[in-house]
Amino acid sequence: MTDARREPIDISVVLPIFNERGHVHDEIERIHKGLADSQYSYEIIVIDDGSSDGSGDDLEGVEGIRLIRFLHNRGSGFARRVGTEEARGSVVVWTDADMTYPNDQIAGLVDELPGHDQVVGARTSEQGTKKAVRVPAKWFIRTLASFLTGTKIPDLNSGFRAFRRDVALQYLSLLPAGFSCVTTLTMAFLANGYSVKYIPIDYARRAGTSKFHWWSDTRRFATQVIRMTMLYNPMRVFMPLGFVVFLTGVGKVVYDLITKDFRLGTNTLALLLAAAALFIVGMLADLIVQLNKHRGAVHPAGRPKRS
Repeated sequence: MTDARREPIDISVVLPIFNERGHVHDEIERIHKGLADSQYSYEIIVIDDGSSDGSGDDLEGVEGIRLIRFLHNRGSGFARRVGTEEARGSVVVWTDADMTYPNDQIAGLVDELPGHDQVVGARTSEQGTKKAVRVPAKWFIRTLASFLTGTKIPDLNSGFRAFRRDVALQYLSLLPAGFSCVTTLTMAFLANGYSVKYIPIDYARRAGTSKFHWWSDTRRFATQVIRMTMLYNPMRVFMPLGFVVFLTGVGKVVYDLITKDFRLGTNTLALLLAAAALFIVGMLADLIVQLNKHRGAVHPAGRPKRS
C-alpha cells in the first residue's frame, strides 16, 4: 500500500512557529483559504520550534496540517530546513505565522514561478520595531549583497518565498539556524546561476512579540552575506580589497618619492605586498571554488539540460 503522506503534490507550505499562540490558527486558516480554491494540491507543514506558550499543544489534532514538534528551540533556519526535507511538494513555500505576510496569496506567488527557480515577495514597507536602525542596516546589507552577487536584490531577507524543492535540497546544509537562512537561500540560488524573481507584496504589522534582535541578527546577516560570497565567488571580496590596498600603496609611493627624496618607506612596501597577497589569495580561492563546483547540480528553470 502506498503511504499517502509520501505521494507527490504541488505545494508544501512550511510554517515555523515559536510562541505564536493566539493567532497561529488564524494564519493556518488564511493559508487554507488561499489554496483551497486554487489549481494546486498542497500540504501545510507546521514546525513547532520548542514553543513554551502552548502554541504546539493547541495544534495537536488540528486537521489539514502536518505538525512536527521540537522539544527545544532550534532556530528558524533549522525548522525551515527540516520542513523542506519533509516536504512532498515539488514547490516549497516559506512563510511566517505572525500575520505579516499575505498568506492568502500563496497561490499567486506560485503562479509566478514557471520559468524561474525562486520567487520572493519583496516587501514595500517596513513595519518592524526600531526603524531608525533597522532600515539603514537592511539597506547596507542588501546593497552589500547586491554588489557581491552582481544582482539587484530588492528584499534580501523576506520570509515569504516559493522555490523549487529539487534546487533547494542542494543547499539546505548551508542554512544557518537563525533568521539569516532566508538570506542564505537567496544568495545560494543567485551565486549558482538560478533565476530569482521578486514581486512586490504588502507587509503588515506583526501579531505577538518579535523574536528579531536588531544588532545580533543584523550582524549575522552581514556575516552570512560575506560567507556565502566567499563560498561561491571569493573574487568579489578579494579583488576590491586588493585594489583598495594597491591604490593606497601607489599613493604612498608617490608621497614617499616627493617627501623622502625618492626613498620608499617600510609601510609603503608592506601595503604593496599586502595588495599582492590579497590578489594571490583571491585567485587561489577562486580556483578552489571552480574545481569543487557541484557537477550534479539541478538545471535552472527554463534552460535546456545538457547531455
